[in-house]
Amino acid sequence: MAKEWGYADHNGPDHWHELYPTANGNKQSPIELHTKDIKHDPSLKPWSASYDPGSAKTILNNGKTCRVVFDDTYDRSMLRGGPLAAPYRLRQFHLHWGSSDDHGSEHSVDGVKYAAELHLVHWNSNYNSFGSALKKPDGVAVVGIFLKIGQEKGEFQLLVDALDKIKTKGKEAPFTNFDPSCLFPACRDYWTYHGSFTTPPCEECIVWLLLKEPITVSPGQMAKLRSLYSSAENEPPVPLVRNWRPPQPVKGRVVKASFK
Repeated sequence: MAKEWGYADHNGPDHWHELYPTANGNKQSPIELHTKDIKHDPSLKPWSASYDPGSAKTILNNGKTCRVVFDDTYDRSMLRGGPLAAPYRLRQFHLHWGSSDDHGSEHSVDGVKYAAELHLVHWNSNYNSFGSALKKPDGVAVVGIFLKIGQEKGEFQLLVDALDKIKTKGKEAPFTNFDPSCLFPACRDYWTYHGSFTTPPCEECIVWLLLKEPITVSPGQMAKLRSLYSSAENEPPVPLVRNWRPPQPVKGRVVKASFK
């Protein structure tokens, strides 16, 4: 049995390449954004998302994060525009967070780390399946949203309230009638670059849309995320309090901004 990857010292990001060589590739994510080096690209269009709340299915604790899964068997919840040449179907969203409110996001902006980062994962519906999309450089599009500490966000509370049902690894519960666009910030400005999944196997198939404007959540809402366990119900409890990958080398990639 191969050792399972994770975020601890013995199986954390520094070791992922031992089992997943792509993790040492040239287009890895996340990265640190240095805004003074990022050029505005006037050809970048606005993006839009039209999500069908009925496509939300379940919420899951997989021991690494909490994930909300959507029905992606046809074009129900779609992402279009921006840097994307095709429509993309929403498959799932999940979060990354830290052990305290001063860090936890995977991308950072001019050295600033946020409390958490939300990833909405979509795949290019020109490809027949999610699996085949993973093998294409434009196969997947991820909208990344930073979470900072401030006022409670009412829409985020719907997610937080569901966490009680998935306290431990392997727990899944129905999570229906949810439109994740309620979690978007007011401003749709974004940075974009080509990168990878931030978890093994770290496939380099992602067009990133990182939103410039964070959303605010309360300290209590963040604490609720940290109340999840990465251990199963019948195991000694291990809190799930650190599930972010550190920034990876940019290696000559260009980050572009949709705004001046």
